[in-house]
Amino acid sequence: MISQLFILSSKGDNLIYKDFRGEAGSDVINVFYEKVTALPGDQPPVVMNHGDLHFVHVRQGGLYWVATTTADSSPFSIIEFLNRLASLVKDYCGDLTEKAVQMNFALIYELLDEVVDYGYVQSMSSDVLKNFIQTEAVSPRPFSLFQLSNVGLFGAETQQSKVAPSSAASRPIQSSREQGGKSEIFVDVIERMSVVIGSNGVLMKADVEGEIKVKCYMPNCSEMRIGLNEEFSIGKSQLRGYGAAVRVDEVSFHQAVKLDEFDSSRILRLSPSQGEQTVMQYQLSDVLPSAPPFRLFPTIERDSGGKLLMYLKLRCDLPPKSAAINLCASIPVPKGSVSMSLELSSPDQSAELKLQSRSIEWTIPRFPGGTQLSALFKVEVPGLSPSSLMEVGPMVLNFELPKLTVSGLQVRFLRLSPVQPGPAQRWVRYVTHSDSYILRI
Repeated sequence: MISQLFILSSKGDNLIYKDFRGEAGSDVINVFYEKVTALPGDQPPVVMNHGDLHFVHVRQGGLYWVATTTADSSPFSIIEFLNRLASLVKDYCGDLTEKAVQMNFALIYELLDEVVDYGYVQSMSSDVLKNFIQTEAVSPRPFSLFQLSNVGLFGAETQQSKVAPSSAASRPIQSSREQGGKSEIFVDVIERMSVVIGSNGVLMKADVEGEIKVKCYMPNCSEMRIGLNEEFSIGKSQLRGYGAAVRVDEVSFHQAVKLDEFDSSRILRLSPSQGEQTVMQYQLSDVLPSAPPFRLFPTIERDSGGKLLMYLKLRCDLPPKSAAINLCASIPVPKGSVSMSLELSSPDQSAELKLQSRSIEWTIPRFPGGTQLSALFKVEVPGLSPSSLMEVGPMVLNFELPKLTVSGLQVRFLRLSPVQPGPAQRWVRYVTHSDSYILRI
């Protein structure tokens, strides 16, 4: 049972406030934000108490989604509700940002009136709510499928050699009214990798977590069939010899997915509802099907003038036609570092010494596969000693790999039934993010 619900910006601005039961005053917003900002660290506890009042919150889209309760409600149920509410708002508003919430506050209040009744959660299905929600979403800028010059991080080639920008699926599910009923569906294969590579170049840890997300803008699609790699094996199941092997350790499916064709043909069947839903989640541990995307070759020494010399060669082992984008390398440096000079192998790179975090931030906008970049950092460290050299590293990488999955999972086909009467656009997009990529020096 929920007493109040409110959405706050990262600065504590009140964007949405709804009191369902009148059990507490509106000053609880300030109480919550003071508690969150007073706690050390970037991840405050999800559940906090203030007298008899319990705060339960999640962070989505850089916003605080908070529910209060005075009863002995299950915190896990409220967390699940808040996450589903954030997904619902994203479906109806098209994006999950502070600006989108501000521009669509009337729509969000209408959603809350339908979803929660006197503190009790009702239906959160977009198929049910679309019959009651009448307010149209307001988008910051209208999306046009023909504006394909700006390719986003999810870009994926189709049979017509077109690329859908990452903003293509960031629009309200009810926008089809304005677009003359145009039918589109997006299937995103998203993976996050965690890797630790030792100073000798040996892979010490490798974990990949992936998911297949479907966002549907088709009002009358009764069934969708997603064909995966035929040589897709789970756990220790035997390979069938149909092609390149794709092995994962664990798989879980959405409750709406029908698996009668999965064992024999690796086909997922489901009746997609309008909006976004996670169809499948999978995990791969300890072994990567291919070489790690990045290798580091460091040389750390002290020069005759007492400066710290760091010569770093970073190699990208992706296929030649692939590239990493938005790569940022963070390298910790010894305490007391005051200044830095540098030499970079290409003009599009940049680097900066962050004194507050005691690290060097090395930024590479685009890193093509099969290439190598280098950097020479000369750091001024007063009183540099041999033991200070041990404080260098490890290097932590953050990057994106568009049009690529580390596990090798691919979508063979995407079929809809019944056949759509008008032109139906089907987009399949791949991306891999670095969750934690550590290179020890």
